[in-house]
Amino acid sequence: MTPDAMVEDITHLLEVWVAGWAGCRGYETRNEGRFPAVLRADANRDWVYFAHDPSHAEFAELVSKAAESPTRIITVFTNDAARYSFLAQEHGLNVTSASQTMMFVDMQTQDSEDPWLADDDLRLETSQMDGVHHAVVWGGDDVAASGRVYVVGNTAVFDRIVTEPGYQRRGLGSFIMKALAAQAFEHDVENGLLLASLDGQKLYSHLGWKTVCHVLMISGSDEGADLSVA
Repeated sequence: MTPDAMVEDITHLLEVWVAGWAGCRGYETRNEGRFPAVLRADANRDWVYFAHDPSHAEFAELVSKAAESPTRIITVFTNDAARYSFLAQEHGLNVTSASQTMMFVDMQTQDSEDPWLADDDLRLETSQMDGVHHAVVWGGDDVAASGRVYVVGNTAVFDRIVTEPGYQRRGLGSFIMKALAAQAFEHDVENGLLLASLDGQKLYSHLGWKTVCHVLMISGSDEGADLSVA
């Protein structure tokens, strides 16, 4: 499937991203009808349900599943955020996050070489465990920046790209992405996929990524940290 065709098939991208995100974090997965679900064992220890443009009836079914526990979350991938914000309100639920986006890149546009750190006070450490590639930049004994990537088929799913506050505005976000891309190219990858926070969207756009759709997190509570970093 070409990159353009993949971007047009958001349902498929969602399934690939869920598999990669769960793989990055060691989460259990299952399906609820046609929708994937993930058990966040290291966070709220509850299920997150994922759907691309569910119908009204499908949304109501997901609401009934989420109603079984106040910490369950419905995450909708869509380009009609207003519709699902209204549906959430109709069901007495809250939109706890509406700033994330799914982003996509043709990996052939990305640098496949190991990047070089210009700052001698920093060092890169890479590793792999259970199929997850990790990249960490250390400043002495402190983690300055980090991220991970997991390959699903021919798609590299990037996750938890974080630059610590004391090390921001030094290009470390771009560096981590390049370090992870170099590791991903150990596999036969063609595409890249991630969820981006509001801050991350500027970085990834600069690196050639493009937005596919918006991401709404919906639940019965007022809490809901972005899935891209939390």
